[in-house]
Amino acid sequence: MASSETNEMLAVAAAACEDKKAEDIRILALDPSESGLTDYFLICNGTNERQNVAIADEIELQLKKKFGAYANSVEGRRQAEWILLDYVDFIVHIFSPEKRAFYGLERLRKTATTLSLDDLNAELKKQITATRKAAPVKSAATPMKSAAAPAKKAATKTVAKTTVAKKSTKSPAEKAVVKKPVAKKAAVKSARKS
Repeated sequence: MASSETNEMLAVAAAACEDKKAEDIRILALDPSESGLTDYFLICNGTNERQNVAIADEIELQLKKKFGAYANSVEGRRQAEWILLDYVDFIVHIFSPEKRAFYGLERLRKTATTLSLDDLNAELKKQITATRKAAPVKSAATPMKSAAAPAKKAATKTVAKTTVAKKSTKSPAEKAVVKKPVAKKAAVKSARKS
């Protein structure tokens, strides 16, 4: 079973195909015992080579924009008769109508299950629901403050008050010592001016 992110990416790629008017869009869920290559094939065709390139560009753009995912490899873009985009968990095949009929990937993968976009979205919803049920529920209770916090605040206030008290308990002689240099500087300045 593929991850929900793979299914989301596949759904976005299929929607990009629809946006660019691709024809006969099919999603094949490959049998794991038969294919260790990938989980899904997304197969579609355009009416001409130009449309095939436009479909491939749109798929790449949407997957890059929404998931930051780039294709591991891209084949056939130059001729555009069969463009292959490899996203590891799924591979996109964009054919011209003639090449699709000639190669017949659907016939070669007889054990693959054909999914519609609705089937894929239903599976995605089921995975999301299962993930939400499995996620732990956070409690609404707020964490209790530790008993040490108020005591710490009280100790800080006491230290601050003691420091202020120490600063203001200077004797008059100490205060005079501090003021003398200031008075001496003033006397020197007035002597210079005269």
